[in-house]
Amino acid sequence: MASIIFKPNLPPGSPDFSILPWGYSLNDWSDDNPHIEQIQHGISRHPVKFVNIEGTLFVLKELPENHAQEEYDLLRQMHELGLPCVRPLGYASIESGSQLTSILFTYFLEASIPYRSLYISQAFEQYRYHLLDAISGLLVQLHLNGYFWGDCSLSNILFRRDAGALQAYLVDAETAEFHLPPLSPVLRYHDLEIMQENIHGELTDLQANEQIKFRFPMNETGVYIQHRYRNLWEEITREETFTDTELFRVEERIRVLNNLGFSVKDIELKHASQGNSLKLRIFVSDRNFHRNQLMEITGLYAEDRQAQQMMNEIYEIKAMLSHDNFSNITLDAVAYHWLEHIFKPVITRLKIHIENKKTSIVETADLHELYCQVLEHKWYLSERAQHDVGHQAAVEDFIQRFG
Repeated sequence: MASIIFKPNLPPGSPDFSILPWGYSLNDWSDDNPHIEQIQHGISRHPVKFVNIEGTLFVLKELPENHAQEEYDLLRQMHELGLPCVRPLGYASIESGSQLTSILFTYFLEASIPYRSLYISQAFEQYRYHLLDAISGLLVQLHLNGYFWGDCSLSNILFRRDAGALQAYLVDAETAEFHLPPLSPVLRYHDLEIMQENIHGELTDLQANEQIKFRFPMNETGVYIQHRYRNLWEEITREETFTDTELFRVEERIRVLNNLGFSVKDIELKHASQGNSLKLRIFVSDRNFHRNQLMEITGLYAEDRQAQQMMNEIYEIKAMLSHDNFSNITLDAVAYHWLEHIFKPVITRLKIHIENKKTSIVETADLHELYCQVLEHKWYLSERAQHDVGHQAAVEDFIQRFG
């Protein structure tokens, strides 16, 4: 066998990946290896393995020489900008005789779902439009930040449940390119064309293999994503003109964007050509507004819609306390009360149930998603009872019904 040289470029404290069988292509690694885990995933043009080292799951992708470093650099840039993508760890070069390859190391995206699992699931009808909306939102975020994907497809996206909806994450950046943001109309249109062609091909494949058990409007899917993309792009990038007596419209505009999950990076106000009129242009940074807000006051890290539901609950408690002679109570104090006396007891009860019994309510083991489901169930029970039933009663009934 030819001598093997494994040259990793990984941050300090990374696991010792040298213990893996680098003398073979990833396709030839034995599934009996104690570090290999079988995880459902999309189709990949390159060999991929899931490796568990010291209790952490990593994804390894084998690429031609130097390609792993290029993809790592792009993923690192995206991750630092707060874009939804897999988190890169590093890369390595492999020399096996005269053969040169490279390996990309990324962290496994926990609680994620590949598209095939969603499409063949009986619950797909519930998630169909959430899935398509998530793809359009991901493309908008990439294009706003100057990234041309070049290979948007269902196989290159993972999904996470997010308060009844879905959040899309980029998995493969091999064909991506960075340009000065925002991306030009020509490249945006080209990316949408590629997306539509790729998704139609993947759905045709699923249908040919009889994995889609119901009638599905395949020809409408790409068109729908493009339509949602254009509406979202227009909402984010449009300029408004108003008079200097209508400055309240700036706050209204920011609230609309925040409700879509976007954080506002900068605001540009300048005089228009029509006398006293002003032109408003807003620049957004990422789609993590509620997530960042929740993180700042509680330390919890959730998906953005989940965080929005939790923040809404915190604001409702603050309004109630302010009405009950606590008019000066701060949002930080309310958040601490919510975390200690509401959120943690519900999560503790769910954990106890999960540990004692394998249950249908934990398909993703995402406790934040389960908490949001308990909130929805609490609303349902309270509506039926015509009074607030409380979180503990809601979680007990939720477990009894769905556990």
